[in-house]
Amino acid sequence: MKKVCMILTDGFEEIEAVGTYAILRRGGLSVDIYSLLDQDATGRFGLTCTKLNLFSQLNAADYAALVIPGGPEYKALEASPAVQALIKTFIEAGKVVAAICAGPTLLGHAGYLKGKNYTCFTSMNEDFGGIYHNDYAVTDGNIVTGKSAAATIDFAFAVLEAVAGQETANKTKKEIYYK
Repeated sequence: MKKVCMILTDGFEEIEAVGTYAILRRGGLSVDIYSLLDQDATGRFGLTCTKLNLFSQLNAADYAALVIPGGPEYKALEASPAVQALIKTFIEAGKVVAAICAGPTLLGHAGYLKGKNYTCFTSMNEDFGGIYHNDYAVTDGNIVTGKSAAATIDFAFAVLEAVAGQETANKTKKEIYYK
């Protein structure tokens, strides 16, 4: 079973984290959620996630993909040298790095969106040196980006496809859309 890790800290956007988690799990992936603060994390609207894995114990070698939800948490994630190092490790290994809403700004500010197709929350789009698309989800190589909370399902399916393949993504879509 392929494994995905997700990083949370206080201020995460609940729908982006929980919705993505649910779609990936439905698709048969193992998803481990890590707390940057090595403790519970409370989302933007008050949902507290408990029993999270300790960020200090995250081993990138154990995972096929990294997911970064958006929300005000992006500032703390971007300010963390350990998170920056983790993103670099995933990028350099050619593993999937997925970020939604405010999350892609971490990738843009670090230079990983140069020459890439991407999306992010419209008001946060800066000149990241790539090509911005006004789409819910954009995949370019090993980078998957999502536009906003409203894009969570499309983003999650793009991540699922990038990690587990189109057949798995289509099968999972069929299970939730057509049954």
